[in-house]
Amino acid sequence: MRHALNALRSALFVLFMAVTVVPWALAVLVVSIFAKGNVVYWMCVGWLRTAIWGAKVICGVHARLHGFDHLPDTPVVMLPKHQSTWETFAFPGLMPHPLCYVFKRELLYIPFFGWAMARMDMIHIDRSKRAEAWNLVAAQGRKFMAKGHWVIMFPEGTRAARGAKGTYKSGGTRLAIQTERPVLPVAVTSARCWPRKSFVLRPGVIDVSVGPPIASTGREPDELMREVEAWIETEMRRLDPEAYVGQPPVEAPAPRR
Repeated sequence: MRHALNALRSALFVLFMAVTVVPWALAVLVVSIFAKGNVVYWMCVGWLRTAIWGAKVICGVHARLHGFDHLPDTPVVMLPKHQSTWETFAFPGLMPHPLCYVFKRELLYIPFFGWAMARMDMIHIDRSKRAEAWNLVAAQGRKFMAKGHWVIMFPEGTRAARGAKGTYKSGGTRLAIQTERPVLPVAVTSARCWPRKSFVLRPGVIDVSVGPPIASTGREPDELMREVEAWIETEMRRLDPEAYVGQPPVEAPAPRR
């Protein structure tokens, strides 16, 4: 019975998103004829906030924030845990500066949603051309952070199931070191309410926890990412302990020399 109710609420939520995104995206496309960048970005954030509001009102998905006093005023490379679509939608409305996502260019072909993304300061890459993709990330990341944007990269690459851990790749820390910017680790328990391979949302609370920025000066990409990974995975166990029952504690990274 409860699953059926959640499925009904989720269907209404998907309908709500579909109904609202079309006129919103059309308005964005009209405005984008005359403007781009931050103007278009904050218009799109308006719809993302609407979608997160819909998840709260229709599906009972609430957010609880921790450590937001750690948010700096200067650009960072933001490295969050990735469990669902929720954080992709929620982060732009939660963070004080424009976020520059790194994503595969195929998303630009999604009607309305992708068209709007194409008019914002984002980094869209061709994953089949790895060397060219990294050069683009480095060049565009430096350019957008010089404008005050934050670059956001999910170090696991794809969504991890609740209680699981993907492989933390060092692309984000490599970018931070090259651009001399700190990294910002973020833990998020979104799979508690929005499972990775499902559009059936469950009512509950999603915790978002921001860690202290970590300086990248004089660091090695892999070594810095191990510190990010240790903080995120330790925090995940604190925020959602029932998801990690029986799992060993996170191994602390070796001390820096």
